[in-house]
Amino acid sequence: MSVGRSPSVRLRRLAGELIRMRCEAGYSREEVAQILGLASSTVYRIETGHTRPQGRTMRDLLALYGANGHERDALLELIRDAGRRGWWHHFGDVLPGPYVGLEAEAASVRNYEPVMLPGLLETEAYARAVIGAALVEDPEEIERRITVRLERQRRLSDPAFELWVVLDEAALRRPVGGPYVMAEQLRRLQEIAVQSNVTIQVLPFDAGAYLGMGNPLAILTFAHPEDSDVVFLESAGGELYLESADDVRRYATVFDHLRAAALSPEKSREKIESVEKEMA
Repeated sequence: MSVGRSPSVRLRRLAGELIRMRCEAGYSREEVAQILGLASSTVYRIETGHTRPQGRTMRDLLALYGANGHERDALLELIRDAGRRGWWHHFGDVLPGPYVGLEAEAASVRNYEPVMLPGLLETEAYARAVIGAALVEDPEEIERRITVRLERQRRLSDPAFELWVVLDEAALRRPVGGPYVMAEQLRRLQEIAVQSNVTIQVLPFDAGAYLGMGNPLAILTFAHPEDSDVVFLESAGGELYLESADDVRRYATVFDHLRAAALSPEKSREKIESVEKEMA
């Protein structure tokens, strides 16, 4: 399996371009739906990147918006890219949302985790324990979930990809899978932490209360300037994706406070090593 261009990212870019063209042409979503004989919900789903427009619908949209030859060619190429499936589509039954597809093309990820380690850093044994705790009992589903986690980690071998993780000390001390599994996991963290494209910081218990405490988040940034940053929030209620400039700035500020309150990368490696020795 190889990491290719993400259809999720292409759909987002296509949606943004279609919104821009519609606004410049002076139409509302409702007017577009009425003129083209579409349901308003269909236009909404196209413009939010949830639906890839069919060929005829795309041609009708471009004609209505008066797209010139260059715009037309560029958007048709985008829709062709959006139709190509990445490796993660084979695991759609165990992936609840588009996060993995977005991560596959992100240039950088800023991640804060208060309780457990992010999937990009997990060992197989740690991942197995986490998935088991989620009451996943089907052996085949467990293996597929683990395969996805391990495949995602191939991004770390790409020096152009940057990962910055802030971990609460609680994530280091919770013995997921037992002391042996956790000690192995902490050794893995120490190995990854020295990579030039990875930064790991620990928020120690003695830091007290801090901004953003207890609310895991990830901020994904993309290399192409037309692809806006995405904030990913996850809770027991499901996944939430925020893309507005105001939301991204707000959570970027939260992450800046988190890393400022955390130990330096060097001190963090020392902390991880210390906890690992305790586990061993």
